[in-house]
Amino acid sequence: MPSNVQGGKAFGLLKEQQRQKLEEINKEYMEDQKYRDEDDLPEKLEGFKNKYAEFDLNDQGEIDLMGLKRMMEKLGVPKTHLELKKMIVEVTGGSSSNTINYRDFVKMMLGKRSAVLKLVLIFEDKANGSACKPEGPPPKRDIASLP
Repeated sequence: MPSNVQGGKAFGLLKEQQRQKLEEINKEYMEDQKYRDEDDLPEKLEGFKNKYAEFDLNDQGEIDLMGLKRMMEKLGVPKTHLELKKMIVEVTGGSSSNTINYRDFVKMMLGKRSAVLKLVLIFEDKANGSACKPEGPPPKRDIASLP
């Protein structure tokens, strides 16, 4: 990285390098025989990459406890530190007690096990994907129609 780059530019370069790393891991999954029957794998991996990059706060290529905490808060399901630690162990299979790397993240999202984090993210995607709310102002109601 050029030494004269500062602030936002440096951050942009860091994010770009991080996305490259995640992209390489995505390629491994694309070539993995185990996942060849997965529907829409390229789209799913792209979505995972973006979601993961959004919460990799330390730009080390891992989501740490604070990143996971922020993710859960943003998704509207804040968790205690103990719950967050359990979630990390659940995702990593106990191999790391305080960070989730991208491989573990993708394995969790594509795997058959239902980790809490996976359920929350899938729920959030479904909530964002479909517009459940009707457009425009609510219909006028008279007193008689109220419960």
